[in-house]
Amino acid sequence: MENNQLFIYNTLTRKKELFVPLHAPHVGMYVCGPTVYGDGHLGHARPAITFDIVFRYLTHLGYKVRYVRNITDVGHLEHDADDGEDKIAKKARLEQLEPMEVVQYYLLRYHKAMEALNVLPPSIEPHASGHIIEQIKLVEEILKNGYAYESKGSVYFDVAKYNKDHHYGVLSGRNLDDVLNTTRELDGQDEKHNPADFALWKCAQPEHIMRWPSPWSNGFPGWHCECTAMGRKYLGETFDIHGGGMDLVFPHHECEIAQAVASEGHQMVRYWMHNNMITINGQKMGKSLGNFITLDEFFTGSNKLLTQAYSPMTIRFFILQAHYRSTVDFSNEALQAAEKGLERLLEGVKNLDRITPAKATSGIEPKGLREKCYEAMNDDLNTPIVISHLFDATRMINTVIDKKAAISAEDLEELKSVFHLFVFDILGLKAEAENNAAREEAYGKVVDMLLEQRMQAKANKDWATSDKIRDNLAALGFEVKDTKDGFTWKLNK
Repeated sequence: MENNQLFIYNTLTRKKELFVPLHAPHVGMYVCGPTVYGDGHLGHARPAITFDIVFRYLTHLGYKVRYVRNITDVGHLEHDADDGEDKIAKKARLEQLEPMEVVQYYLLRYHKAMEALNVLPPSIEPHASGHIIEQIKLVEEILKNGYAYESKGSVYFDVAKYNKDHHYGVLSGRNLDDVLNTTRELDGQDEKHNPADFALWKCAQPEHIMRWPSPWSNGFPGWHCECTAMGRKYLGETFDIHGGGMDLVFPHHECEIAQAVASEGHQMVRYWMHNNMITINGQKMGKSLGNFITLDEFFTGSNKLLTQAYSPMTIRFFILQAHYRSTVDFSNEALQAAEKGLERLLEGVKNLDRITPAKATSGIEPKGLREKCYEAMNDDLNTPIVISHLFDATRMINTVIDKKAAISAEDLEELKSVFHLFVFDILGLKAEAENNAAREEAYGKVVDMLLEQRMQAKANKDWATSDKIRDNLAALGFEVKDTKDGFTWKLNK
């Protein structure tokens, strides 16, 4: 697919760049996954769906993508800095569980939600707790290169020393003086040379459940280590794409870059991609702010902020209607509009099968849809523009259905092919089985209505109509039994 010149916005250079993989046709992509101490919410759905689109599109372009999405199950402290309790250990203590019970419970629920959203599983899903050895090795390399120091059994990254030789702040655009001036005074600050220094290894307090032996103390790795260590293990010392939410640019990804340069002498990642936030009344949606709506609550409608339940595909479509680098503000009105839009699009796909082609196309201009959709995808994966082109085509389909235009067999096949490719394969939408229950109920009522008409016909001794209704239903697989109270029926599938 050489003609597809994919440009992606690189946070590191702050511009769109032509995507040229290091070892084509292979592409290495690492995305920061969830910290599994609570249910996934809308904020988690966004990076999952964003990078699912990247994964699907690169695969479609013919690349062999190794997609690594990690699970943080240790070392992510309450304040994305270096104090407080490990988020998972805290949850385990409160619920009197083993930390890995907490991890397993929420990981299974996360996977279930991802499957509902039609997010493809990554190629590898490594856990931080399963890569302690690799993280210790990383810390040893950074110490050996002189960019870290030990203090009371913990190891800290020496930001000021690193900044003299390299630039700390290349990704976020912060300079070290700003970082120093905005860093809060923290507990255990006396262990650090500098408030901006971050933990590579933490000595575990006696009550800390998750701990491993290391050359420095029994403890656990700092949050930033896992991605550098696991990215390198599965994708090599330099790989193509690293993704995550915009809230991870600083400190998490900035620290990852510093760790890579301090251990290897060069950066690991070529293209940094970040999706923007989901906001609720203009404020970021997040666990720490307590203003989040879990994915399960969306699917069931069981949150006071929701006026109804929203299906997983409605959520997916809602997220894809905005460019991944723009914020999305949650509201019931926006989700209801997404629900209607998705319905219209899927109806368009169905209508394609209802069209009888004419000899020639007239009254519409369906040509060029494929090129327009590719053009939008190649421009930093612009899904809202793809969707708008598909809506234009849906209007054309409806014009043909209304007999106000005609389409040739060739043009019809091309439309079908483009719709299936972009709606299902690339945008990852699917016709939902969610509303089956409501649909079955409606079908049932129609059958009852017909059978009541049959009873009426029998009462009128109109045997022809009575038999016709029964025979027609039988032909469709409905078995009708007359009873003294009326009738019963069942569908023999």
